[in-house]
Amino acid sequence: MFTGIIFIAFLLRSKMGRIILAILVAVFSVPIYFLFLRSSPPVPPVDLDEWWSTALSKSKQDDTIKPFKVEFSEVMIKDLKERLRDRHPLAPPLEGVAFEYGFNSKHLEGILKYWADEYPFSEREKLFNKYPNYKTNIQGLNIHFIRVTPQVPKGVELVPLLLLHGWPGSVREFFEAIPHLTSVSKDRNFALELIIPSLPGYGFSSAAVRPGLGADKMAVVFRNLMNRLGFKKYYIQGGDWGGLITSIMAIQFPEEVLGLHTNMPLLMSPALTFFSVLGSIYPPLVVGSKTRDRMYPLSKVYSNLLEETGYMHIQSTKPDTVGVALSDSPAGLAAYILEKFSSWTRMEHRSKPDGGLNFRFTNDQLIDNLMMYWTSNSATTSMRLYAETFNTRYFKLNYNEIPIKVPTCMIQAKHELAYVPTWLLKTKYVNLINETVLDDGGHFLAFELPKIFSEDVLKSIESFREWHRNNNEKTEL
Repeated sequence: MFTGIIFIAFLLRSKMGRIILAILVAVFSVPIYFLFLRSSPPVPPVDLDEWWSTALSKSKQDDTIKPFKVEFSEVMIKDLKERLRDRHPLAPPLEGVAFEYGFNSKHLEGILKYWADEYPFSEREKLFNKYPNYKTNIQGLNIHFIRVTPQVPKGVELVPLLLLHGWPGSVREFFEAIPHLTSVSKDRNFALELIIPSLPGYGFSSAAVRPGLGADKMAVVFRNLMNRLGFKKYYIQGGDWGGLITSIMAIQFPEEVLGLHTNMPLLMSPALTFFSVLGSIYPPLVVGSKTRDRMYPLSKVYSNLLEETGYMHIQSTKPDTVGVALSDSPAGLAAYILEKFSSWTRMEHRSKPDGGLNFRFTNDQLIDNLMMYWTSNSATTSMRLYAETFNTRYFKLNYNEIPIKVPTCMIQAKHELAYVPTWLLKTKYVNLINETVLDDGGHFLAFELPKIFSEDVLKSIESFREWHRNNNEKTEL
């Protein structure tokens, strides 16, 4: 503080110093305005009954909850195997190139052969049905979800947690975490009841028949799903698209959402860009030494983002075009999706001939996720979420500028696509009560490190419950 006063006094002594000071004040006034002075826009109105299907009418909606079974039919398996075997030869990779140009076709050959000849379809079908699957119609959409309710002793409260995945993931990402999340401990007076839906247009959830079903609209769908299941108050968790959808739920339904946990906190603000650039000059102004390498050097960070977000532009503009290729060719689907499981787990996997795919995942796990897209023919409809969200309609709603007041906990993996410092995140998540910064893990955190992910979620639920007690707020479910 004293040093700063001396510096300002020094600048005021000369004309050039006063000019420099004026420039500094002008430059810093922009992020200060965006972070602290500008009033937040109003919460946009929502239509809780907006209809997304041509089938039936709102008055005739079937509100029943029906058991659902995942089935890999013999006809589907036969067709899939034929497509995997009877295909056009792949272009060989360039000499000395691993995954730098995308999925290495030499390694892809092995994966496709495994899928056709060794993937245990019957065994994996049983895995998909290990936990109870259901469907119910919400706003014209048949929403698929998994519901896991643990048996608890007397005195242990069951509390609902909604878990949302993203692209190119699926409900399959959470399977390894489910036993940890639903465990009953003598050290906790609660246990989690899990609701794990497929996003509309993903997996076994039906897609909209007209434009407009963006992340904000999905937030309404999942609020209505939780209400349909009898939950008036609940906790929510998400990463990737799930992180954005749950953030919007926290904004729209703060009286219902008891706590938000995310493994991909989002902050899209001019202030973030400003401070990122400022920190490139002197990083300690923005980020601590332990996480500095996650933001700097900027040249490396922006280079990675440019290399890894080409898909986003395609899917935000022409999802149906690329969807044709992915829906028709299992080889294309595997290359397109599994490439993300390579680089988004660790960027350095791009230099490995096998893409580091088995660093954290087995072939069966990876193909399980592909099966969620192939068997349901949801490659195209899943990618439309980008076009329905990254557009003028959505950005005019200004959700990025509305603070989230619901108590929030977050976990940031070391190899996530982007890192945001805690102090900046608090301008968006104003009741951020805990943050875990990992020295491991990537984008698919629940899939990669299920035990660590689950422990953090459970710890966060405890923190949320304490926060409500301290604020004398009721949490009756």
